[in-house]
Order: sequence, then structure tokens, then C-alpha cells
Amino acid sequence: MIIKGLIFDVNGTVTDIETNEWHDEIYRILSNVLLYQGISLSEQEVRDLYNRLLKSQREAGGEQYPEFNATGIFREMIDLHATEFTRNLPAAKLEQLPLFLAETFRAASLFRLKRYRGVTDTIKELHQQYQLAALSDGQTAWAVPELRAAGLLDYFTPVIVSGDHGFRKPDQRLFAMTLEVMQLRPEEVLFVGNDMYRDVFGAQQFGLKTVFFQSNQGRQKYEGTAPDYIIYTFPELLNAVRFFTDQPASQFCLSATKADNPQII
Repeated sequence: MIIKGLIFDVNGTVTDIETNEWHDEIYRILSNVLLYQGISLSEQEVRDLYNRLLKSQREAGGEQYPEFNATGIFREMIDLHATEFTRNLPAAKLEQLPLFLAETFRAASLFRLKRYRGVTDTIKELHQQYQLAALSDGQTAWAVPELRAAGLLDYFTPVIVSGDHGFRKPDQRLFAMTLEVMQLRPEEVLFVGNDMYRDVFGAQQFGLKTVFFQSNQGRQKYEGTAPDYIIYTFPELLNAVRFFTDQPASQFCLSATKADNPQII
């Protein structure tokens, strides 16, 4: 197999992240921020409206694997409840307000963001020889700043995020558009992910070889699905690449011993 590129899932694969979208503090903060934009909604009203608009977005798209757009949710929230004060805000501020609210939502829900052990060195080494892309279920308003904060953004081209398209993995269109930008064929690319359904099953359906990173997140099993290679620590990915490029068996370890939970570098 001639490998020319690797596509990486993000959350649970290169970044160890913990969020809690149900935390009461999120909606108290959003209620307060909206107050300063001329919109008076209680904490509970913000929570209920956010969840209603999220559900409506997903249903309206008619997709098999629907995704939402957080910035769009807050744009609609503003449109529904804007006051004269809101409409008289500076045009530039009003234009950026939905994005700012989406960022605020994520910031308030974020409890942990760090790289898994060995990610930086491994990615740097791979980047010297292969095209690297990121394909994430989520929001660009969140994924791009989080990759930058983890020091990884500059290694990935492109960064494809499901929230920009209305559907999520395992939808085949996401894999197709990533490969189209990379200008590579499925047989030239490895997909690295931590979720047996969205990542492994999805990628294999598109004809990609898969490396499953058994991290502390993601679905560990999906009936009828087996990855082409399993790693338990991120640096083992280098062995996986050697395996797929037909290197001698002594240079890789297909059955690695499970390591302790990955830690920050």
C-alpha cells in the first residue's frame, strides 16, 4: 500500500476533551451576555430555546446523520428576540454576535482540553512525509480554536467540520470532500479515529484503511466492524503506518500492550 495521506478525527483522537452541555452555569452565562445585547431571557428560557432550535435544525435538514450549526442557532435566537436596542447595536458587532455566543457556549461548557501523550511528536514526524487532514464532527467555531490551542492546527489541511454541512460521520460525503481537497484516492489514505461507528465503520464504507485509537472516549464496539489496526497510545501510530507500507514485521507491533490512560505531553 502506498500511503500519501492520513485523515484524523479530532476529539478523542488527537485532543482529550471534556465538555458538559447540560451544566446550568452555561445558560446563566448566556442569559447574562444576552442581557447586555438588549435581550432578556431567563436561564431556563435560554436552555429551552437552544434545545428547541437545535432539534428543529436537525429535523429540517432531513439527513440520515443530522448535524446542527451552533452559530445558526444563536443567529435565530437573536432574530426571534431582538429588541430595538439589539437592532441598534453597531453593525459589525451584530454581525459577529451569533459566533461570539457560540464561542461563549463552548467556553462555558469546556472542562478539559489537552493533547494525548505523544501526539505532537507523532504528528510532527508524520507531517514531514504525508498530507494530514482533520475531519471532525462538531462546529468550526469550536474545532478550529481548539486545534490552535492544542498547537496542532497548522499540521492539518484541510480541516473539515460537520457543522458546516448539516450532516456528520459516518456520512460518506464528509470523507469524499476531505479526499477531494487532499486530491488523493481512498487507497492512498489512512483514517485515524477513536469511534468504532462514526470513524471506523464510516471510513471503511468509503474504502479507507482504518487505525482505531482506543482512547478514553468514543464507541469501542460496533457490530460487524473491525479496524485494520488498533493502537493504545498515540505514538504507536508510527508502527501502524509502517505496517500499511509493507515494512518488515520487526519494525512494527500489531498487537501492542494496552498502556495506561493517555496523559498530556
